[in-house]
Amino acid sequence: MSKEGSLESPTRHPIPWTDPAYLDAGEIDAELRRVFDICHGCRRCFNLCDSFPRLFDLIDDSPSGELDTVPSGEFSKVVDACTFCDMCFMTKCPYVPPHEFDLDFPHLMLRYRAAEQAAGKVGFRRKQLAKTDRNGKWAGNAAGLANWATAEGNFGMRNLLGDLAGIHPKAALPKYHAKSFLDRAAEVPALNTAAPGHGRKAVIYATCFANYNEPAMGMAARAVLAHNGVATQVVYPSCCGMPMWEQGDLAQVAENAQKVAGEMAAWIDQGHAVIALVPSCALMLKFEWPLLLPDDEDVRRLSENTYDITEYIVALARDSGLAAGLAPLPGGVTLHLACHARAQNMGAKGAEMLRLIPDTEVSVVERCSGHGGAWGIMKENFEVALKVGKPAARQALKAGSAWVVSECPLAATHLRQGMERLASEVPRTVAHPIILLAQAYGMPQEDSDSS
Repeated sequence: MSKEGSLESPTRHPIPWTDPAYLDAGEIDAELRRVFDICHGCRRCFNLCDSFPRLFDLIDDSPSGELDTVPSGEFSKVVDACTFCDMCFMTKCPYVPPHEFDLDFPHLMLRYRAAEQAAGKVGFRRKQLAKTDRNGKWAGNAAGLANWATAEGNFGMRNLLGDLAGIHPKAALPKYHAKSFLDRAAEVPALNTAAPGHGRKAVIYATCFANYNEPAMGMAARAVLAHNGVATQVVYPSCCGMPMWEQGDLAQVAENAQKVAGEMAAWIDQGHAVIALVPSCALMLKFEWPLLLPDDEDVRRLSENTYDITEYIVALARDSGLAAGLAPLPGGVTLHLACHARAQNMGAKGAEMLRLIPDTEVSVVERCSGHGGAWGIMKENFEVALKVGKPAARQALKAGSAWVVSECPLAATHLRQGMERLASEVPRTVAHPIILLAQAYGMPQEDSDSS
């Protein structure tokens, strides 16, 4: 019998995605009803994502006021609003494993979407948006044209994009670069051999976002690490698969996992740590891949040797000390603690890293930005995403800092849009705190698309 309130640390079970029963419609419906009835009786998650208000409205508006009179066809509304932020599982739900109720809401939503994927119910447009490597390469070949066409103020093209791809005309979209982070890997920064951390070596897993959309993150990370004596290589076999994960395409995620883990194995053998630049990607490598492929030795070893960039810097500072040269950032910084950073269960490492900058006030916002990967840019979701993120935007403005930053680049942009709806003047936003750490070191700044 589990303790009341599930006081133990939450645990997750391997995902039996190759078992035919995993995709069985009857079994999925039975599990949805079991879990939704528990959620109905608890309702602690009412103020997280939009999934829970939708669920509770369905129940409250049903003839009986209970789950038994909610048609199963209505459950898709609840599933569609889940962004896999994991906050219900990590911070709110008292019934997660090892509690006997064994409730894992995000992974149940994943199972539902996997069944939709297997049944061919994922639309063509959504599938194309998830092809981040292909899209990044194509857009990078015509970066100027792509950025012009997707600019927020280009109403004609954005309305056309809305018709073709279902993207909201007002949603800010990532920029593309003709020269990716991987293309710039030949520009090796000078290694500070006098730094306390000299002798360490790491592989930077570029991630599709840093590679195609925000090379400034990668360049800043590499410069900071080199200044602190860490020799780095940049490696990018393929996307971590988070966009496909959101659509339930678990076979494709597993294929990406095996490809990346297989290539990283040799680097790990040579003593390299693996550093991920985006928290969603770090979460996949550390936690989700091992649940998807529990018997894959390369995936297990990669999980054990992967660090979020903020996690790595904080550990470096703790174990060896940082190289001198950090200067204050006038006006202070407000950090949005991204959901997928919190879901890594490593503590507020982004805030810890920024607090290494002397005489710089750091405020923290722990509310969800509402963006949710590709979810928040879609026509049917954009206004809801801004509503979900409004408390975070309000807190960021109230802090009064000169800078607002998130460990999630998409969240940073979304927060900017949320703040712009609340105030005529907003702080400057940047895509990732590693960019501010590089700035505090006085390092030359690459262009960032989140100003």
